[in-house]
Amino acid sequence: MPLLATASPFVRATVTNFFFFLSLNGFVLLPLHIQETGGTPVEVGMVMGLYSAAGIVCQPLIGPWVDVLGRRPFMLGGLVLVLLAALLALVPGGVGVLAAVRLLQGIGFSLFFVASFSYVVDIVPPAERGWALGIYGVSGFVATAFAPLIGEFVVRTAGFPHLFLLSALLTVVPFALVWPLREARRGAVPAAPGPGGARSALEDVLQLDMFVTTFFGLGSGAIFTFLPTFAEALGVRTLSLFYFAYAGSAIVVRVLGGRLIDTRGRRAVIVPSMFVQTLATALLALLGVLATRATTLPVLPALFVAGLLSGSAHGFLYPGLAALITDRTPESRRAAVVGVFSAMFLAGQTLGAFLFGYVAHAADYATMWWALSVLLLVGAVVSLRLERSPPRIP
Repeated sequence: MPLLATASPFVRATVTNFFFFLSLNGFVLLPLHIQETGGTPVEVGMVMGLYSAAGIVCQPLIGPWVDVLGRRPFMLGGLVLVLLAALLALVPGGVGVLAAVRLLQGIGFSLFFVASFSYVVDIVPPAERGWALGIYGVSGFVATAFAPLIGEFVVRTAGFPHLFLLSALLTVVPFALVWPLREARRGAVPAAPGPGGARSALEDVLQLDMFVTTFFGLGSGAIFTFLPTFAEALGVRTLSLFYFAYAGSAIVVRVLGGRLIDTRGRRAVIVPSMFVQTLATALLALLGVLATRATTLPVLPALFVAGLLSGSAHGFLYPGLAALITDRTPESRRAAVVGVFSAMFLAGQTLGAFLFGYVAHAADYATMWWALSVLLLVGAVVSLRLERSPPRIP
């Protein structure tokens, strides 16, 4: 902590983000606990889905207030809610209590994410914005990779109550880092949101870059929802290689190539990445077709390549789109637009999970992946219409 006290605001924000997601993402194992308490697969889906649903609803509503009241109060509020959710998970009560836990986590995540993301945009010069948002996001990727591993060890050795207690304790670190935070000086503070706020939010939603963000979320949501069951249908019992490739390529792209978002321009990395994401799902579709016609296939290498492609696309797309959207946003509405951007991405993820579940059930996985590839190709073509922004020289 003394070392972090002398670090730059960006470094402190990145470390804060890491510990926030380390605390939160141990709950990816919650479906196992729901089953232990007698929950059905339908209840598992409903409980876990409350997290995204809360984000879709809350984030556009929270953003304008973050602009008015500042970043720090909402970051602290989000941490408090995540802490309360972890403590509530310790209370016996079955599926109903766990549903309340996920709802609190979804609201807490929304408060923290919109405020902290906006804070990072505030403190980073526009000429370094794409790179900085990518590195900031890497901290979340690393936490997402480690949290399930730590969680599995704790659950196997001590049980779920100890995992929930550990998650609660981990919130102390980001709270200690946010408490003394001094916000960057901003221009005129906007008035409290009024009746015109809904119209402004609708105008934000109808922007072309927001549509591209939804297509990106659509692919991400479908891949992470259906890849485990698709791989199991192919006889693959572990997906660690895919997730390693996905997270590893996203991190490498951001660390080694993140400055391209600034030096080459936002559109120059967004458009190719949309086509790469399409290629990744087309590879899964091809794998699904060939699996019905051949008894021996190099399934693991194919999944590894699909992970590399989709992860590298994600590595560029999220910070690239975020930088593009915040570039065109006045400082006084920055958090409001960040909230809409994040909600559009979550909406795409949720739609991908629901829509393609019906396709897979009605047909098969190969058909589902082909249908997804076609939609992502549409999104890639739409991205060609994004405005060409001049390269920035940091």
